[in-house]
Amino acid sequence: MIPGPAARDPAVARWGAAILALLLLTVFLALPLAAVFTEALRRGWGTVLEAYSDPDAMAAIQLTLLVAAIAVPVNTLGGIAAAWCVAKYEFPGKRLLVALIELPFSVSPVISGMVFVLIFGAQGWLGPWLQSRNIQIVFALPGLVLATVFVTFPFVARTLIPLMQEQGRAEEEAAATLGASGWQTFRLVTLPNIKWALLSGVLLCNARAMGEFGAVSVVSGHIRGETNTMPLHVEILYNEYQFAAAFAVAALLALLALVTLGAKTLLERLSGRRGEMV
Repeated sequence: MIPGPAARDPAVARWGAAILALLLLTVFLALPLAAVFTEALRRGWGTVLEAYSDPDAMAAIQLTLLVAAIAVPVNTLGGIAAAWCVAKYEFPGKRLLVALIELPFSVSPVISGMVFVLIFGAQGWLGPWLQSRNIQIVFALPGLVLATVFVTFPFVARTLIPLMQEQGRAEEEAAATLGASGWQTFRLVTLPNIKWALLSGVLLCNARAMGEFGAVSVVSGHIRGETNTMPLHVEILYNEYQFAAAFAVAALLALLALVTLGAKTLLERLSGRRGEMV
């Protein structure tokens, strides 16, 4: 067997690249996370539990979980539908659809939040019509959900599109030839083939939904106990010099992100083992 280019590289180059990558990860990822947890626990668990028991903190935690619980299923369904269209069909405007899917990656979250304010705000395009019907979008839960859905939409779709394009349409066409309905084809053929990638995309979407700051900050109005999510609550506590409480809530947010990352890594290992078995 002829060794690959990486195997023919000098050992110094391989070890140097590995050490450099490890150093960068330590400085920019591990140390900041360690600092967050260290500061959160500096005054003991009593301070941490007191920060979590604060009514505003409890409201922020509940709101964060609620927004994620709404946005993630919406983006899961939308991401599957978008990936299906892009990967399985050819139609006019396909490139435009791909560009729209990737739009949240290229637009600043703050700008997307401002767009929702422009559309649904009191002085926005639909503001007077909404006010006349007593419908509150901006500075309320619907605005937070809309902003989060927009920012996190690409994660599921972009995770699925390459895989579904690689798999092609042969299995779906065979199922249709055998008389399977569209729902049966998706449930029995497509979904088993994409389930691991789908779960990975859902986890990434969930992590971003819980940690989103920019767009949510614009549409929330920063109403304590009502429209502040966990990232916004951390900012308020920090600006008020309540550092212990701020780091306690930040540590919980970081812990949720680490759990999500661990679940994603586990899924990747499981999918790799299943692939080897097949």
